[in-house]
Amino acid sequence: MYVSVIGGDVSSCDTEDCRRAERIGEGIADLGATLVCGGRGGVMEAACRGAKKRDGETIGILPSSSREEGNEYLDHALVTGLGMVRNSLVVLNGDVVVAIDGGYGTLSEISMATKYGKKILGIETWELSAVENYESVEEVLKQLKKEAKKK
Repeated sequence: MYVSVIGGDVSSCDTEDCRRAERIGEGIADLGATLVCGGRGGVMEAACRGAKKRDGETIGILPSSSREEGNEYLDHALVTGLGMVRNSLVVLNGDVVVAIDGGYGTLSEISMATKYGKKILGIETWELSAVENYESVEEVLKQLKKEAKKK
């Protein structure tokens, strides 16, 4: 199973959001799933750091043409040269999408995930009918386990 993690970048990811993302990354690795993200900082880096703590696999789909832009916890840094358009590739490659916090970039990814028919699990993110919002990381991970059993 592939899980796309979306959320705030370095400028908008506060300490608690980064803690949540790291715990989500750990849980994804514990499931044996592959973490897919935008490959940069903030929620993306924290989730990858968590996955790597548990020997998980991480893929970053970068907006530029430079692998150096990727965070240090990526196993695979995929360059696109597409800028924000790469957001559609991030969500398209997940069997499930987890949204943590985030601004308008995250909102665009939620919109695209909805168009692609992806299940979206959220924590401290946009309150939308397409997003199943949860109060805790543990609840999100419990739902991810259920989704993994379906795959």
